[in-house]
Amino acid sequence: MSSRPPLLYPLFSGLDTLDGVGPKTAQALATMGIEAPRDLVFTLPASGIDRAPRLSVQGADLPGVVTVPVTVGAHRPPRQKGRPYRIDVEDEHTTFQLVFFHARSDYLQKLLPTGSRRIVSGRAEMFDGMVQMPHPDHVLPEADAAEIPEFEPVYPLTSGVTLKVMTKAIAGALTRVPELSEWIDKALVEKEGWPAFHEAVRIAHAPQSRSDLSAAAPARQRLAYDELFAHQMTLALARMQVQRKPGHSTNGDGRLRDKVLKTLPYKPTGAQWRAMEDIAADMAAPLRMNRLLQGDVGAGKTLVAFFALLIAVEAGGQGAMMAPTEILARQHLEGLQPLAEEAGVVLEILTGRDKGRERAAKLAALKAGDIQILVGTHAVFQQDVEFRDLRIGIVDEQHRFGVRQRLQLGQKGDGVDVLVMTATPIPRSLALAQYGDMDVSVLDEKPAGRKPIRTAMVSNERLDEVIERLRAAVADGQQCYWVCPLVEESEVVDLTAAEDRFRHLRAALGEGVVGLVHGQMPPADKDAAMARFQSGETKVLVATTVIEVGVNVPNATIMVIERAEIFGLAQLHQLRGRVGRGDAASTCLLLYQPPLSDTGQQRLEVLRRSEDGFEIAQTDLEMRGAGDLIGTAQSGLPRFQVADLERQAALMAVAQSDARALLATDPELRSPRGEATRVLLWLMRQDRAIQLISVG
Repeated sequence: MSSRPPLLYPLFSGLDTLDGVGPKTAQALATMGIEAPRDLVFTLPASGIDRAPRLSVQGADLPGVVTVPVTVGAHRPPRQKGRPYRIDVEDEHTTFQLVFFHARSDYLQKLLPTGSRRIVSGRAEMFDGMVQMPHPDHVLPEADAAEIPEFEPVYPLTSGVTLKVMTKAIAGALTRVPELSEWIDKALVEKEGWPAFHEAVRIAHAPQSRSDLSAAAPARQRLAYDELFAHQMTLALARMQVQRKPGHSTNGDGRLRDKVLKTLPYKPTGAQWRAMEDIAADMAAPLRMNRLLQGDVGAGKTLVAFFALLIAVEAGGQGAMMAPTEILARQHLEGLQPLAEEAGVVLEILTGRDKGRERAAKLAALKAGDIQILVGTHAVFQQDVEFRDLRIGIVDEQHRFGVRQRLQLGQKGDGVDVLVMTATPIPRSLALAQYGDMDVSVLDEKPAGRKPIRTAMVSNERLDEVIERLRAAVADGQQCYWVCPLVEESEVVDLTAAEDRFRHLRAALGEGVVGLVHGQMPPADKDAAMARFQSGETKVLVATTVIEVGVNVPNATIMVIERAEIFGLAQLHQLRGRVGRGDAASTCLLLYQPPLSDTGQQRLEVLRRSEDGFEIAQTDLEMRGAGDLIGTAQSGLPRFQVADLERQAALMAVAQSDARALLATDPELRSPRGEATRVLLWLMRQDRAIQLISVG
């Protein structure tokens, strides 16, 4: 089905085919992302105005909206220019005035003839001891009272679009909504008590009270589910596409893993065992693995990843692991080297630095299968890199490797299993939205023996005390990170801030004690500065962006974050995780600039109280919303019109299992429900899914 069903044509025609929408209005609506009548249907009321009629303005809660029947009295045109036009009116109990600015007398005489009965509705207020209603929203003969809704929906607006115009355009769009066959599982519809799609649309646009505006109202919940289900169908189709390509059944015999386990000074956590079992089962299956390993800072992802690489080697194949930067790739090499030696496995690194003969030798060894595990940067993707038998590709820090790179890695071998690792704890709803095409393993336990990190909030008025504290720590042989704020979007300003702080600390602590890394440095200088800190030559590292501080320095015990209140919570948590990696007790100092806003205070308090990355990420989501949390534009996170990822996480999970279940029984979407789902995918503009169906 590669063309849109005719049933939906009216919803996808031009906006100017609607009554009252001219080219100018259509242009204004386009700034809100509204391009067709279909988009108006999914633009639900944001709030509502209670216009239930009452007998009198007397006793009403003012200022506020009132709707009352009145008898029209005397007109009082202005005596001088610029003054308002007033009309006396009388309700059941009292007299008040309607007020009009820049009014035309003949128009008002016609609208409100003296002695006539009218219903007026608008915002009333007290002025000079008398109630007045400036510019009523509605003025109608009593016979037409029913035209004023008791609860009037208020829509989101943009400049050039009034509520009247928006309401009329939406009313026009609603007449085009056809009755569509049901795509949701019947049992779910009955269990939740959801109305049919066209019914849900009608109810959502005609709220009777405030409770009808809540995300939990059945009509709204159903429309949110439609959006989430369409999105999860796209991801499920993508997942099926990956699985359709034949994979390898990679079965390890456990001999190498046993060697490593015997030498470990600790036992893996329950979460690590579960993840290792999930991965082993995926690799043994004939389908291709596409799994996300999500673990908080210090939850032990490296061991889980290494075991996955060992399964590939046990089965006679090769494994590759990729990191986004050279520093991180080298760190993986250092972390894995001792384990690889215990297992007797050949481990090598390939980065952009490898040139000429050295590179050629590595490529030859890879092709021959002499290198069993390769660690590298995106250099691993280059055309001339060939493996003898690559079974698994592991990608570290997913948010810097898009879906495209995931697929590229999968093309390096015949049916390569893919494992993606992220140290950024993501709330479940966002993980499902972003990685719904993958299976997810979560490491939510800390390995035994990791000391908690003491976190304190310190006003930057006490900067001198903090520097004194550093002096004592450095004298004691400890190391410290000092992260400068990203105050401006401009790197130049950040740079000055970092350089100033570097000079200040160098003056206070002495030459050769303080190092500096920032985004503007040539990579080689950055690596050199990091290496000096790693080897303990410099004791304090001043850094701008978070990105370069992905380094493991067990001796670093203090993390100072300047202007902590302007960082995101998840980012602060990631930074804090850079200390507390050795045996000594560690501290994170959140330097803030008073006075703190309420949300700033709340954010830092959460961090001070909790070291659980998932709890922190969930709070961050609730405080900032999904878009800010991941930066919607580059995250590939869908923009939903109705669904609310913060509050409807549970719906997303149901949508995922429902989409996968439907495809399991009807992979071609040919059953009546499958056909209805195809229509939904067109309705929700899921072009990628439609492509996958036509290709599949």
